Amino acid sequence: MNDTPLLSVRNLVKRYGGSSTWFGGNSFGVSAVDDVSFEIAPGETLGLVGESGSGKSTTGRVLLQLEAPTSGTVLFKGQTITGLSASELKPFRREMQIVFQDPYAALNPRMTVGAFVAEPMVVHKTASGSERQDRTAELFRKVGLDPSFMTRYPHEFSGGQRQRVNIARAIALNPSFIVADEPITALDVSIQAQIVNLFQDLQDELGLAYLFVAHDLSMVRYLCHRVAVMLRGRIVEMAPSEAIFGDARHPYTKALLTAIPVPDPDIERNRRHVPFDLEMHGPRPGQTLQKVAPQHFVLT
Repeated sequence: MNDTPLLSVRNLVKRYGGSSTWFGGNSFGVSAVDDVSFEIAPGETLGLVGESGSGKSTTGRVLLQLEAPTSGTVLFKGQTITGLSASELKPFRREMQIVFQDPYAALNPRMTVGAFVAEPMVVHKTASGSERQDRTAELFRKVGLDPSFMTRYPHEFSGGQRQRVNIARAIALNPSFIVADEPITALDVSIQAQIVNLFQDLQDELGLAYLFVAHDLSMVRYLCHRVAVMLRGRIVEMAPSEAIFGDARHPYTKALLTAIPVPDPDIERNRRHVPFDLEMHGPRPGQTLQKVAPQHFVLT
């Protein structure tokens, strides 16, 4: 894995709402992402975890410029992509893709899945005619689907198969970075491990880097090289995966880890769950990530 950053995020802020008040001042709205900074190296997977509403998905969408940041900078391969127009962003779209949480909502029910997967090649004019057809068939095989399925429609597939179609579309243009926005949450437990293994296989084969947004910490531990823990729009702890799971420092991270269910009723019955006091340990203005060990950062 290359240590030179593929993606750099610096002091990213995304605020919703905010307007002039009746008395002439300003209301600043809600900060979904608040002063977030991190880097992702080529071929690396950074797991972004936290409770619902912590700002994980918003962070992923702002990285891809699907939503404009309020402030801060995103650099991809050393080039600033924040503030670019749609036409200026188009070359970067080929290199940066997303897999959404709901595999059915992400599909167009009026398009065959083959046409859906091939659409990026049409938009970016990377292949046409039989070449595009052959490339689409190759993508189906790569994600574990029979190319004969290309003429079918989304309603004819299971949830896991639909997510495989979405992944095939995401890799159609040979990207180097993918935001996986809780890609297994809407799937049956029996299918989740298969999709995670597919992400791992594609990373090994194609050298992909991921921002893997998830609730399931057991999957994060398996797939991710590093983990960033998010609370109220701030990253409160970031470290290599083994350090997070073996030596968590922030109280919120410890609380998340004790909430992971253990598939043994006797052990689960006697486990002590660590409570978390948001008022005492939650992020406060002026706090910054401080290094407490090599590559291990905690909000202090």
